[in-house]
Amino acid sequence: MSFFQDHILTLILFSPVISASIVLLLPREQERTIRWAAFLLSLIPFGLSIFMWLAYVPGQAGFQFIEQATWYEAINSSYHLGVDGISVPMVLLTTLLTPLSILIAWSIKENIRSFMVLFLLLETGMLGVFMSLDLLLFFVFWEIGLIPMYFLINQWGSANRNYASFKFLIYTMAGSLGLLLAIQMIGVASGTFDLVSITQSWSTLTGPMTLLGLPITLSIASVKTIAFWAFVIAFAIKVPVWPFHTWLPDAHTEAPTAGSMILAGVLLKLGAYGFLRLVLPLYPAEAKEFAGVLALLATLAIVMGAFASWGQNDFKRLVAYSSVNHMGFVVLGIAAAAYAQGTMHAQDAVIALNGAVLQMFNHGLSAAGMFLLVGVIYERAHTRDLEQLGGLFPLAPIYGGILIFTGMASLGLPGLNGFISEFMVVRGVWPIFTLFTAISMLGLLITGAYILKGIAKVLHGPLNEKWLGHNLEINQREVLAMAPLMLLMLVIGVWPAWILNVINLTVLRLFG
Repeated sequence: MSFFQDHILTLILFSPVISASIVLLLPREQERTIRWAAFLLSLIPFGLSIFMWLAYVPGQAGFQFIEQATWYEAINSSYHLGVDGISVPMVLLTTLLTPLSILIAWSIKENIRSFMVLFLLLETGMLGVFMSLDLLLFFVFWEIGLIPMYFLINQWGSANRNYASFKFLIYTMAGSLGLLLAIQMIGVASGTFDLVSITQSWSTLTGPMTLLGLPITLSIASVKTIAFWAFVIAFAIKVPVWPFHTWLPDAHTEAPTAGSMILAGVLLKLGAYGFLRLVLPLYPAEAKEFAGVLALLATLAIVMGAFASWGQNDFKRLVAYSSVNHMGFVVLGIAAAAYAQGTMHAQDAVIALNGAVLQMFNHGLSAAGMFLLVGVIYERAHTRDLEQLGGLFPLAPIYGGILIFTGMASLGLPGLNGFISEFMVVRGVWPIFTLFTAISMLGLLITGAYILKGIAKVLHGPLNEKWLGHNLEINQREVLAMAPLMLLMLVIGVWPAWILNVINLTVLRLFG
């Protein structure tokens, strides 16, 4: 058991790769076997993550389940893994959504084996970002997650998939280029890529450094400023923060349902996690100086994302823009924490940051659920046009009830998970950025409008008679995929302490 626990992160991280290898060996023609094998094998990292969650000690300082081994000795980079109260919920979310997405991906009819292999490899890329404590390793996993997602959109997406996948690739690669260069600069300046060592010594570094072997020297302050902006832009694109968001609606709209679930549920969280893990600890002074700019962009994302979502008649595009709106609250909480560290509002910042991390988890549940439900109706009606739907509640009462429940969680109805995290962000940010918080309330109002619009256009109003005789009801497999999401939405809404206790103790130690 000791060996098992000592290497639990490696087991979680690479079990999807082993699973993908097993699936790849299965005969292409045995489609049913491939689907079941991919689903059952994807439950292994989820089970390991539950074990990790139960073994995690919230009150213990520092990272836990640490694993470190020499990887690239010439540049002092190591295979260094560890988790804390911020990354543990993200690992659990990733390993939960992957099998649920695979369960929904049974509707994929072409190249099923390739789809499942790519999906499992994508899981490893996402998990690696949340576990890495070495900057170079962080970047490697950051890039690993990009390629499978590109092919999932490009090969199994909708009609405009080539444009959407290319746009997704170009945007993310543009951010990654600056991120890689900044990591190189940090490695040269500090002599290591180890995140724990850099965090401890970064503030004490002095003296100039040579830039790329050229006769140009930079002060450490200049290095920090350049690296700060490179990190911010890379993570802002991934979140995405307005105005870097334009790749998201296209990618979501064209991606297959399972791809949209994991894109909204986990991939967007990589950017917010980058802010929490790298930007705030490494650049507290720069983050505080430019926190107002970040808060402004977050407010614009909340408001613009809500209005853009309200204006959509494509059901999937409506849900896609809602991610810009909801992730804006995460960035607003992060901006408040950056500004208020070490001030009289530090306690408010802790509340805001707790809310931001919880909102990452909550949005993963509700967004994945909404995309699943959009996929269900699209698979049966072969349209996402809200004007062509309408009055479907009598034809699909179970689907309608699940859609209303998930929609209410997404808009933040008290008693469900979305309310808890958004309330905490607003409560924490209000004393710090009062004007931005007040403006963002407009976005919260429009959130209710676009969710209710989507529900009304699909379920209520006069029945479009062309759907008579069509089976539009959700099936057992899809209900099975929705059930864990709905259960967690309710449990967190009623009793959030079980997850907030894990998040809060880490936030207090890092930023309190």
